[in-house]
Formats: sequence, C-alpha cells, structure tokens
Amino acid sequence: MIVSCIQLCSGNNVKRNLSLTKKLILKAIRKKSDLILTPETSSLFGLKKRELLKRATSMEKDFYLSEVRKIAKEYRKWILVGSVVVRVNNMIKNRSVLINARGLIQAYYDKIHMYDAKLNNKEKYFESKIFTPGKTIKTANLPWGKLGLSICYDLRFPNMYRKLSKSGSLFISIPSAFAQTTGKKHWHSLLRARAIENFCFIFAPAQSGLHWNGRKTFGHSLIISPDGKILKELKKGSGVITVNIDPSLSLNLRKRISSLNKN
Repeated sequence: MIVSCIQLCSGNNVKRNLSLTKKLILKAIRKKSDLILTPETSSLFGLKKRELLKRATSMEKDFYLSEVRKIAKEYRKWILVGSVVVRVNNMIKNRSVLINARGLIQAYYDKIHMYDAKLNNKEKYFESKIFTPGKTIKTANLPWGKLGLSICYDLRFPNMYRKLSKSGSLFISIPSAFAQTTGKKHWHSLLRARAIENFCFIFAPAQSGLHWNGRKTFGHSLIISPDGKILKELKKGSGVITVNIDPSLSLNLRKRISSLNKN
C-alpha cells in the first residue's frame, strides 16, 4: 500500500487552494499512491464564523470536494480531504471526508474536540464558538484495512484513539493545522505516542507556514509506523511525502504485545 500526505499553506481563496491541492495530488499519483491525504481545512483557512457562514455550503455542493472527487474517479484513487468547512443549516462543521476510487464519498467525520486555548496574550483559539462539534467516532474500510478518522486537536485525547484501534483500525488519519507554538513542543511526541500505544500507522498531513490571517502553522507532515518510527517527514513548505507500507506490520505487533486486549 502506497500512501501520500500532502502539506499545504491554505488561504482564504478556495480556487487557489484547489489549484495547489490538485498539483500535489497529481504528484502523489505519479508516485503510484493508493491513498492520498490532505491537511485540516485544506479548502478554506479561517476562524471567523460570520465569514465561514457566508462561504460554506453543504458537503454535497462543496466546490473543492466535487473537484477532488473528479480526480479520485478519473485516476481510481482513494483520497482523504483532511477537512473542509461545511454548513449544516446554521451550523458550521469541520469535516474530514474520505472519497473512494469511484469518486464517491465513502465516509466522513466531524471533528469532536474543539481547540479552545490561550497560548499567550496574542495567540488565542476558541473553535467552540465557531464550529459545532461532532459526536461520533468514525472508521472506514479501505481495501487494505480499516482507517480511523480524526482531526488535529483530537490528538490530545488518547481514549479516542484506543477506541479506534480496538475497533480494528490499522491506520489513523490525523490531518492537522497545528499551531507553530505548540507544534514545536508536542507534535512529534503525541503522534509517535498514538502510533505506539495503538499499533497503528499514523498519517498526519499538515498545514505549514504563515497564513493570510497571520496565523503560523507548524508543518512537519508525518507518516509513522505502528512501532513509532518516523517513515517520512516534510518539515516545511508545500509538498508531498510518500511511503510504501505493509499493513500486516500492525497486526504482527498486536500479536506480539497484547496491550490492546486490556482495558
């Protein structure tokens, strides 16, 4: 199974974000990737609710998603759009969408844990004032095994990942827009911990750089093995990382160490 994670510095122009995403997806396809993942808020990067309400549409009508679905269908690839901002009535959802090789939406997951944090006097985040959180943990069956879905701040809630792994997930997606401030301290450690304690491959495509609204994201997209080894990393800038993985490694480790059978 060949997996690619895409790293972006998304802005507030959906068409421009889509153009870069397409280029990088096609680059991943040239590397014969089976599964391609993009970061959190790939299509539209911002945290102003009024603006998001004006611009967001339903998942079915989302322009960015529909264009990515065309690529998935044309090239017969599985693509996880790390997240798009969608409108459900008067609610805004931060939604991760898995597209299958026929270009159909296979599954989606709405981010459960909202990032409410005051890192310093200048850097504050209150996602709970913008997004309506999801309530349900989600998995999806891929041709190579089960994928557990999550988004960014979920990473800090290990019980969620234990539930995903105990449900049979061999892979976990963690598309993110991790803050530069906390990313330097916690990103690598948390991702490797989630891999090791759950014997899962971790796919973590990330936003990277200085965005249009002044926010800085950490980058360092990672693909990590179930034993915690970093298989590939893209530290900064936009681009693609690709790894050929063996899904059976996850199952073999679980046979050797039976911690997932415990509470």
